[in-house]
Amino acid sequence: MGKRKRESANLLKEARKEVAFARLNNVPSSPRKMRLVADMVRGMEVFKALGVLHYSNKEAAAKVEKLLRSAIANWEQKNETKAESGQLCVSRIYVDCATMLKRLRTAPQGRGYRIRKRSNHVTIYVDKINNNANEE
Repeated sequence: MGKRKRESANLLKEARKEVAFARLNNVPSSPRKMRLVADMVRGMEVFKALGVLHYSNKEAAAKVEKLLRSAIANWEQKNETKAESGQLCVSRIYVDCATMLKRLRTAPQGRGYRIRKRSNHVTIYVDKINNNANEE
């Protein structure tokens, strides 16, 4: 690895020390349903977001809540401190499409209707609140 590449890699590594993330792959629900839940907590303080997700009646909310707890734990592991109320926020959360299972359902008059069983990938980033304000 060249000197310039090593220096830029070290700068990226230092920048990522403050930010922690968690990723959930191949969730068997449609990305559209998951994005509704992701939009509820985007930019929110983490403990407030956990409360919102806990009392939401959407199935995807339970999965995002568990993922958010994992991201908080990753942040605590990186920074070797406990997360306090008002300290962390959900800086970024996004939902990407994953593989699609394609099935056929029988239909009248010898036809077959396609069924697409969608899945998604969710990625959530947790960051300190004052760092997030500096970026904007």
